[in-house]
Amino acid sequence: MRKITDIFARKRRTLSFELFPPKTAPGARRLFETAETLAELAPDFFSVTYGAAGSTATGTLRIAVELQERFGIPVLHHYTCIGHTRAVIRQCLQVMAQSGIRNILAMRGDPPRDRPNYRPGPDEPRFGHELVRLIREFGDFFAVGVPGFPEKHPNTPTQELDSLYLKVKQDAGAEFVITQLFFDNEDYHGFVRRVRRAGVTIPILPGILPITDYDKLVNFCRLCGATLTEPIRRTFEPIRWDLRQTRARGIDVVARQCRELLEAGAPGLHFFCLNHSEPTATIVKSLKLLAV
Repeated sequence: MRKITDIFARKRRTLSFELFPPKTAPGARRLFETAETLAELAPDFFSVTYGAAGSTATGTLRIAVELQERFGIPVLHHYTCIGHTRAVIRQCLQVMAQSGIRNILAMRGDPPRDRPNYRPGPDEPRFGHELVRLIREFGDFFAVGVPGFPEKHPNTPTQELDSLYLKVKQDAGAEFVITQLFFDNEDYHGFVRRVRRAGVTIPILPGILPITDYDKLVNFCRLCGATLTEPIRRTFEPIRWDLRQTRARGIDVVARQCRELLEAGAPGLHFFCLNHSEPTATIVKSLKLLAV
């Protein structure tokens, strides 16, 4: 299976879709129906998320492998180090390699939900760059990506320090970045400028969240620490009870956001699909991304 870094080397722009492991059998069926629809858009890769402290570890690997086998499209396997010893991490990486996974998004991850005061043990990595170094023990077998935070990570005091942390991950072996969601494109452009000043040279893919339900959007942003901008509030709060109008206006707003990012030189788009093909498919088709 292809590595994402090889795709970056030959394409000016990439298209990718993020899915998450469902908890039920009907959810699993919907996920693969969604993937089948999205596969028709010829994405460069899918990605599959990984629950806090490895809570979806088995599901993530199973779905990643099945997506690759069904559609012949590379899958980016999210992986976190919180709650795992170095021995367990090395064992999991070996299983991924044997299963045909060539792409990993390396993250520190969130603590277990039932242990908010969790502290890593003596043989458990504490930071994302340590996980990147463990993955690099496999040489160049894996392409390694890391997350990026346009506004800065919520737990990092300053943007400057946040930029330096990303440089540490690059120095450890990270090869590309996928950002958290944002709604002000200047947040993305400012992020790119500041990490470039810090010496980060790897590709930075903007993460895009389609808008379909304002109340869920508010909650989603609160959970992940992303700013819900005033223009978004003014546009969607008055129609929060009208999901049809919210969806239609959301397509216009997000398509415009994507178009501006591509015109400004973004190396692609990474959509957080939430296991639905729409409205992502409509947005992608409106951009004619595949023709450029």
